[in-house]
Amino acid sequence: MTPVWHQLEAHASSPVKRHFLHGLALLDRSSYYAILVAMGMMTLLVSAQVFTRYALSSSIDSADELSRLFFVWAIFLAIPHGIKVGIHVGIDALVSYLPKRLQQRLAQLMAWIGAAMMAGLFWVSLGAVASKWQELMPTLPITAAVFYIAVLVCAGHSCLHLVAQALRLEPLPSAPPHRGGLPS
Repeated sequence: MTPVWHQLEAHASSPVKRHFLHGLALLDRSSYYAILVAMGMMTLLVSAQVFTRYALSSSIDSADELSRLFFVWAIFLAIPHGIKVGIHVGIDALVSYLPKRLQQRLAQLMAWIGAAMMAGLFWVSLGAVASKWQELMPTLPITAAVFYIAVLVCAGHSCLHLVAQALRLEPLPSAPPHRGGLPS
């Protein structure tokens, strides 16, 4: 079995690109685990809420708000992983008839445009986080900005993946290696 760091070995032509890919792989791995935690917490909260409501005739005041928060975070953390591997809606009816070289150049251009849009969303999200920071959630003493921070993180992470695509850098694996159990 090869060490984890060797599995994340970058094959970029320059040290800057290699470090960029390693940093992106580390961000991907961290995001991957954060998605697992968010989904697990959401599931536990909803299950506990159902149990307390029907078995104990009571309710957890913050369960709805917290489960919604975990759902939002899970979704926004997962979006960059979809962008990384090209799992997004696209209509290529016209593009598929173009020569391969032109298709590749068009894909690069679209990646740069997408990266610019994500950078813009990142900037706008910073303003939204700043404006919502003083506002608290109704049932918890937590800032309501945590919902907007998820958008901020998603925009920054997505922008990095789109830049990597525009530079035609191969993404490194972000999922942990498979260790026994059922085959994937």
